[in-house]
Amino acid sequence: MEQRTLGRTGHRVSVIGLGTWQLGADWGEVREEDALAVLRAAYEAGVRFFDTADVYGDGRSERFIGTFLRELGDGDLVVATKAGRRMPQVPENYTLENLRAWTDRSRENLGVERLDLVQLHCPPSAVYESDAVFDALDVLVDEGRVAGYGVSVETRAEALAAIARPNVGSVQLILNMLRLAPLETVLPAAVEANVGIIVRVPLASGLLSGKYDERTTFAEDDHRTYNRQGEAFDVGETFSGVPFDTGLEAVRRLAPLVPAGAAMAQFALRWIIDQPGVSTVIPGARTVEQARSNAAAAALPPLSRSVRAGVESVYEELVAPHVADRW
Repeated sequence: MEQRTLGRTGHRVSVIGLGTWQLGADWGEVREEDALAVLRAAYEAGVRFFDTADVYGDGRSERFIGTFLRELGDGDLVVATKAGRRMPQVPENYTLENLRAWTDRSRENLGVERLDLVQLHCPPSAVYESDAVFDALDVLVDEGRVAGYGVSVETRAEALAAIARPNVGSVQLILNMLRLAPLETVLPAAVEANVGIIVRVPLASGLLSGKYDERTTFAEDDHRTYNRQGEAFDVGETFSGVPFDTGLEAVRRLAPLVPAGAAMAQFALRWIIDQPGVSTVIPGARTVEQARSNAAAAALPPLSRSVRAGVESVYEELVAPHVADRW
């Protein structure tokens, strides 16, 4: 699989990575053997970047990856985790003491001496203006607890603020065929600053798999049920903030653009890795088949200009009124 450099971190990562929120059981229960099977399948398919967080299943996702790392032994897998959401979301909690404790817990969960990459996990906007927070992250690097750090963001303004920080190595953001706004300002700024871009929510919580319709329901403990209006966290993380019915209509209009022989989800992933500045995209997978299918998207040829124009047309007509000014 194609490898790209993740900005200032220097890590070489596969263009298709693996997001592991779902393995923490926040999208419904996941058995350990099933989680490990997904991790193995992704790695065997060429995936060399896993993304997790200390709050995914209260560390469960990290521990699954730690088990896999021990099974793998020395290898070329890069693991990124996230920190900051284990306490109330106020800037005052982003202290060196807390950051050190959070990263130490992740190191223990993953079974590593040093984290490849730790990302602030969608922190309060005021954190981006705090020199003390980024000084603390520099201390963690100097102490050998982390090799580098980045920020996972909600908005374009937050992304640009993070990119402006001299030692931020990566920015994780939402980008997909229903969320195009970052293409205009964020990705060009990241390229200029040599900051890696990690793309999350690439399938808009599964909408862009093309498998849902108006009759689709989700489990009660699935965020696609309990966070539709942003009841638990930023609504932009659920269906990319697009109303479900609007998203279904957009997918129907995008379907004719899917290349012959490709699945809708693979088309959506190929569209993302075609965007200049993207380092890796991290779709989730709950089954071995999903992990393999996602990885196979990297083998599709780049999309044509006419197809890209078709995606933009659907976005502008249907989706932009709901999301363009929000994130």
